Amino acid sequence: MTTPGIDVPDARGRTGLDQIGRDLTGNSDVVIRDVELLATAWHVLRRTTFDYRHADGRWTREQRETYDRGDGATILLYDPDRRTVLLARQFRFPVYVNGHPDGMLVEAAAGLLDGDDPAGAIRREAAEELGVEVGELEHVFGAWMSPGSVTERLHFYAAPYTPASRTTAGGGVADEGEDIEAIELPFDEALAGTTDGRIADAKTIMLLQWAALHGPFGKPA
Repeated sequence: MTTPGIDVPDARGRTGLDQIGRDLTGNSDVVIRDVELLATAWHVLRRTTFDYRHADGRWTREQRETYDRGDGATILLYDPDRRTVLLARQFRFPVYVNGHPDGMLVEAAAGLLDGDDPAGAIRREAAEELGVEVGELEHVFGAWMSPGSVTERLHFYAAPYTPASRTTAGGGVADEGEDIEAIELPFDEALAGTTDGRIADAKTIMLLQWAALHGPFGKPA
């Protein structure tokens, strides 16, 4: 019997998806025993069985499910002279089904790496989503956004923009179902939105707070 994603290519041409994580040796208190492939419709859901040695020396058999969607990158575009930021507004079904009033989130531009290096990927996403040709990039930090179940590491960037660097209207890639509105906001208004619910996306909150504490708006105008 053959299984897509293991013995034969899945819809994205991948095989051997059950091998990820089997060779981990960086932690002597963790011994991988098995990796099961649960789903590969687009991203990959795995269940891994491992033995874990606790601080008191006990060994227990554990299982964890991990959702692997690849790594991603995000960027805060800011105009230091006009004290504005350029963000994206789009529909997000997962938040809609989990209590957001209409599912429309205001976010920093972001996307999966899809085989590119993080800097190249975020330049691509800024152009596609917001219509901005990014010049010099600043790498802010990297973070695992949901380490209890999602493997994704997100690379955070910031870069200045001007009205002249907005070469298109953006909007995303229509063939991929994207329908994105570029929104320019005063920085102070965007920052206030992180505390009153208007901006409820984690990566965007992190970037705006970085900009206020350490970034381009860290000092009084």
